[in-house]
Amino acid sequence: MKDPGHALLKILFLCTGNSCRSQMAEGWAHDLLADRVEAHSAGIAPSRVHPDAIAVMAQAGVDISSQRSKHMDEVEHLHFDWVVTLCDRAKEPCPVFPGKVRQIHQAFKDPVEIEGTREEVLAAFRKTRDEIRAFIETLPDLLDIRPSKERK
Repeated sequence: MKDPGHALLKILFLCTGNSCRSQMAEGWAHDLLADRVEAHSAGIAPSRVHPDAIAVMAQAGVDISSQRSKHMDEVEHLHFDWVVTLCDRAKEPCPVFPGKVRQIHQAFKDPVEIEGTREEVLAAFRKTRDEIRAFIETLPDLLDIRPSKERK
């Protein structure tokens, strides 16, 4: 539950198309860290939220169907505490955000690029989903994100 008396840390998950990996990260952050972070996602060349990303996240109990693909220009005014790049193509052109924004990079394989049978493609999406969940679970320690009532 969010504590209205304390500000949440704002995190931007940045990827190329904002269609899969950054959308999954935003969804997991909302699901797992809602009491500590305000999660957003964007891309350097946004497209759409990939239907397979929506499907495999739903299989894990996280609904990202209302999320939409956004260009980073749409969120740059939000003054983030952290920018997390999730693919190498987004790391290089990552913009400089105003203020004391800290940045980390953790690349994940893009399941959109996988070719194969329908089950092989879905398996790749599930693998990326699970890897991103494991990464999001490490964020409190990695970024020193304490519950909002413990922050000053």
